Amino acid sequence: MDVSQVLLVIISIAAAAFVRPFFGALNWLWLKPKKLEKYLKEQGFKGNAYRIFLGDMGEYASIVAEKQPKEIKFSDNVAVHALPYVHHLMTKFGKKSYMWWGTYPRINVVDPELIKEVITKPRVFQKPRPNPLGNFIAGGLLDTEGDRWSKHRRLINPAFHLEKLKNMVPAIHICCGEMINKWEKLGFTEGSSLEVDVWPHLQDLSGDIISRTAFSGSSHEERRKIVLLQREQVDLALHILKFSFTPGYRYIPTKANKRMKQVCEELQALLSGIITKRAKAMETEVSKNDLLGILMKSNSEEIKEHGIGLSIQEVIDECQVFFFAGSDTTSNLLVWTMILLGLHPEWQTQAREEVLQVFGDNTPDFDALNRLKIVTMVLQEVLRLYPPAALLIRDTPQNAKLGDFNIPAGMGLTVPILVLHYDQELWGTDAHVFNPQRFAEGVQGATKGKFSYIPFGGGPRICIAQNFAMTEAKMAVSMILKTFKFEISPHYKHAPFPIVTLQPQYGAPMILHRL
Repeated sequence: MDVSQVLLVIISIAAAAFVRPFFGALNWLWLKPKKLEKYLKEQGFKGNAYRIFLGDMGEYASIVAEKQPKEIKFSDNVAVHALPYVHHLMTKFGKKSYMWWGTYPRINVVDPELIKEVITKPRVFQKPRPNPLGNFIAGGLLDTEGDRWSKHRRLINPAFHLEKLKNMVPAIHICCGEMINKWEKLGFTEGSSLEVDVWPHLQDLSGDIISRTAFSGSSHEERRKIVLLQREQVDLALHILKFSFTPGYRYIPTKANKRMKQVCEELQALLSGIITKRAKAMETEVSKNDLLGILMKSNSEEIKEHGIGLSIQEVIDECQVFFFAGSDTTSNLLVWTMILLGLHPEWQTQAREEVLQVFGDNTPDFDALNRLKIVTMVLQEVLRLYPPAALLIRDTPQNAKLGDFNIPAGMGLTVPILVLHYDQELWGTDAHVFNPQRFAEGVQGATKGKFSYIPFGGGPRICIAQNFAMTEAKMAVSMILKTFKFEISPHYKHAPFPIVTLQPQYGAPMILHRL
């Protein structure tokens, strides 16, 4: 082979090495997005023209940055403020709209019948891959799919059976009592009132409850450390997620990325130590009836029966889910309940009268909590107006059918829960008004269709801890109502915005009156 032939071979190899990644990048950045865009338009969907690489992210970031700091009126539609870009697209293009999340589109799904398909077919419409928040915060039920998810769900289910939940009510009562005592020691005198930002107190309460009911055998210091680490983990994840559409960003050694790694390692070590100690204790002691004890017992029986169960890492992941989902969901429900009852004293009075009638001077128990009809109606209406999750996101790994639409692989779906819950066609012209009476006949009597109301999701992946969250909320609200009358402080700024969950951005200052 002469020199010219050698050079030709080298050039050919170099060209092949260049051409393949070039066309791969071209397909990812332009050809595939444009193909999906054409496909969507042919089926009647509307949205912005694809913009290379970023898609709608630049416009999205700009609109969110403009809307997020603003204060809104209580009479305003929360969905307009909390999901500004979804609202912008639906105003501009209608309900059959889509947005570009980087190089791939997400269809907005607001028809309850289509939502039913999305959330009842978890093997077809799956959690996004990769899921940066899931990778940072936890795997577990929040992030697993298919047979692995089914196995996790089956092993965790026993921890949330009603009989087990009844056993946790005393611990919930103790935690609520401790928070009430802290409020009483703030300096109340007879007939006096104080302004208190209840938001951090309610966050501490939900963290305390989930830590005691999950890890009753661990020390207070360990439980408190877990709560603080997870809060920092969420803050860091939110910062990193701003750059999630930039390939490989999470691996760049930025200050946030390095701290995230440290926090994850600390949390893993702490949970691993607790689980290892519990496993050793179970060899000689009766299993505790906390969430960890029930999960480990269920897992042990699975191993005996089938030879394999959850790994230590998988148990750690599920414990992280206990803390993350359990704490955030309930603290949000409680803070919006106090805010809305402070704004509507007539409902606060009705709820207090019911609590006094059902409990009297007795300690609330599980059965009595379930007799609270008005309090339940209030909580259901709060969950409609301020659901913990403002939206659900799903992907289609394979070609799929959604109603009459053909959804190609690689397409994303967004279910804007807030938009759904404020839809006047489903809820009436008073959809934006706090009116617990709409739930007097239960959820089915409140709206048109089961999948018009999904604060805890729905279908097979419905929140496994929804009964736990409602029991916790009923207990906390009942004890607060028995001890305090409250109203909204003049310093309160109404700015609900999704920071993982839907939170009051500027806290929740309330005027508490000791009864």
